[in-house]
Amino acid sequence: MALGLEASLGDTAITTKLDAVVNWGRQYSLWPFVYGTACCAIEFMSTAASQYDISRWGAEVVRFSPRQADLLLVCGTISYKQAPVLKRIYEQMPDPKWVVAMGACASSGGIYDNYCTVQGIDTIIPVDIYISGCPPRPEAVLDALIKIQDQIKGESVLKDRHKDFKGILD
Repeated sequence: MALGLEASLGDTAITTKLDAVVNWGRQYSLWPFVYGTACCAIEFMSTAASQYDISRWGAEVVRFSPRQADLLLVCGTISYKQAPVLKRIYEQMPDPKWVVAMGACASSGGIYDNYCTVQGIDTIIPVDIYISGCPPRPEAVLDALIKIQDQIKGESVLKDRHKDFKGILD
């Protein structure tokens, strides 16, 4: 049917899959929210500055409200006192949303193996990409952004993110 439609319309119309169009838009218009608590947040600033320019990869509009963001970058050490705040920020973000644990502290607690430091934010919220380093270089942050974009490319608009439709779509 699509072949007949393309043949009858010629070059006047483009046909594609809904997933491809929506994911293309999501890939190249990520709106990051930076939850910075330590030196990794300073390193993110250099990633957003002119030398590395995160906007070239479609993540230019850094948001100051989680309600306007779809990419959460957790940069630095998270204490147990901050854990409920981080969880609430994650819950305030609209779907679909992605999370990056930036640096050793956010990924595994880093050198802080003590009573007050969370040993990895994945004990609080789901994490899509981990960036190693203390602090990680800007190139590692850009690599994580590209990995998020690749992940988005393979998602389905209805099946992967909308758990309410699981019974209907299967």
